[in-house]
Amino acid sequence: MRATSRLLLVALLLATPFLHAAPPAPASAAAPLQVVADDGHGLVLWSKLPPQPKGVILLLHGRTWSARPNFDLQVAGQPRSVLDALAHAGYAAYALDQRGYGASPRDASGWLEPERAVADLAATTALLRQRHPRLPPPVLVGYSQGALTALLAAQRAPQAYSAIVLYGFPADVDQPRPADPGTPRPARARTTAQAAAADFVVPGAAAEAVVQAYVSQALASDPVRVDWRHTEQFAFQPAQVTTPTLLLHGAADGYVRGEALARLFTRLGTADRSWVVLPDADHAAHVEDAQPAWIAAIVDFIERPRPPLPAAAP
Repeated sequence: MRATSRLLLVALLLATPFLHAAPPAPASAAAPLQVVADDGHGLVLWSKLPPQPKGVILLLHGRTWSARPNFDLQVAGQPRSVLDALAHAGYAAYALDQRGYGASPRDASGWLEPERAVADLAATTALLRQRHPRLPPPVLVGYSQGALTALLAAQRAPQAYSAIVLYGFPADVDQPRPADPGTPRPARARTTAQAAAADFVVPGAAAEAVVQAYVSQALASDPVRVDWRHTEQFAFQPAQVTTPTLLLHGAADGYVRGEALARLFTRLGTADRSWVVLPDADHAAHVEDAQPAWIAAIVDFIERPRPPLPAAAP
């Protein structure tokens, strides 16, 4: 743990929200694309692309709120769109509405399960490889429960992604989830403004206008909670992850436990790994004033020098 503590200290010193200037205001709304999953179900993928992208980044939201409030937040006079910022940095940026979230409808079952989420992610990744055949495989950025799905996906297919970012990872790989006994019908519980604002816990980390915009857009996109079942399928084997991996979170993120994240970090199957902690930020760092440092951490990890991959056998 002593080495991990030094790593965290360095990350806290380096990850400051004043490293990079904010991108310009968005020029247009995110463009929707259609993804057809392996079972024929339709999903919506939002995108913003620079004229000549140097890479592809796929963003996967968390348990409660869909892609657009999280990754294309619109606030008058305050750029907060992650898609805009990544496109400004030169990347083709995509954000998936998972099944039942945002513009993606529920399927006939009314449920979402981890295995289904991984299969939907695989279909989305395949589409991006088709759209950008000359670019490296996508970088996968999973947020909160989306980070659980991202880790599960990287275990199954480590070559499908050029890197993964586990942002706000909220689980302990040593504590498997209990078997889900199941319920007969999805609850379809209404969402609330209080729940939408719950992740903003650091005073002054974001202007009140940002918080209110997030609440308004989250409730508009996701008025009813998506129902998950069989979450015991989130069974992790970090040693199987050979993809370059960045762990990223706000210092005041109440969903992240440092000792649990240390177990994940040290057990990853890749030596190409980093752990960055953003000061004065919480579980919503990506839309707070820490956003420039959040973007910088991801871009710097993607772009840091690496030895060339070995040539394929003839």
